[in-house]
Amino acid sequence: MSALPNILLRAALCLTLFAPALALAGEQPTTPPKQKAAEASLDGVALKGNVLETMNSNGYTYLLLDAAQGKIWVAIPETQVKTGQNLAVAPGMTMFNFTSKTLNRTFDSIVFAPGLDKGAPAAPQAAGEAKPAQAGGFDAALRAEADSAKSALPGGDADAAGLGPSAGSAGAVVPSAELNVHKATGPNSYSVGECFEQGKELSGKTVRVRGKVMKISRMIMGKNWLHIQDGTGNPLQNHHDLVVTTTEDPGEGNVVTVEGTLAADRDFGAGYRYDVLVEDAKIEK
Repeated sequence: MSALPNILLRAALCLTLFAPALALAGEQPTTPPKQKAAEASLDGVALKGNVLETMNSNGYTYLLLDAAQGKIWVAIPETQVKTGQNLAVAPGMTMFNFTSKTLNRTFDSIVFAPGLDKGAPAAPQAAGEAKPAQAGGFDAALRAEADSAKSALPGGDADAAGLGPSAGSAGAVVPSAELNVHKATGPNSYSVGECFEQGKELSGKTVRVRGKVMKISRMIMGKNWLHIQDGTGNPLQNHHDLVVTTTEDPGEGNVVTVEGTLAADRDFGAGYRYDVLVEDAKIEK
């Protein structure tokens, strides 16, 4: 027998013996569908499941949901939730590699949602059936606001100021306007500048502030975020622009009196920190 047939015979024998192993080596490990969905973006998806773990921090409730899409971390405005509870969460927006400074923890992925969804369908919604994203994705909405406004910072250069391509809360500051709005009257009344100057002493207390609505960022985490100014405060420190959260919409350009709870050194993470913030305000025109 010539050498060539022997070589061919041996090659055929090797292929016969090792074909199963080669086929297995060529296969890529498959991720279970449930795990794949949990790692993917869940923007605009109403999530429903059992609460495996929950914690409160800095105005937020963090939930680990055992949902149809997998085990998913969700953050909502602080809400009373118990481990073992079955609940539905309104559609939100997904953030990857999000670090919470207050929890000293990084989440591979987490959905920021505006709150619980009491009207959610009985059956869990599959990841491929996402509805259009609703307003309320906190970080994404504020990033858009910051990016649109960062060029208006004092000096006009957010990157040079060390704020980076997305300037967080600092990038959303409205430039100082020449105003002379009279201070609110009655108990607990303060000017914008006084709110910043006395922020630590006033934290957790009710304040009344009168000013002009310079800008409104609507329905972020279920609330409208107003920027009001009265002509006081130090523009070099961005202490001229007071951010107020409310469910009301007074309209931009109007002079209003807001009454709410002042919070000092409010840090939402991801670059969104406020020296002073007035929360859950009522509006008087």
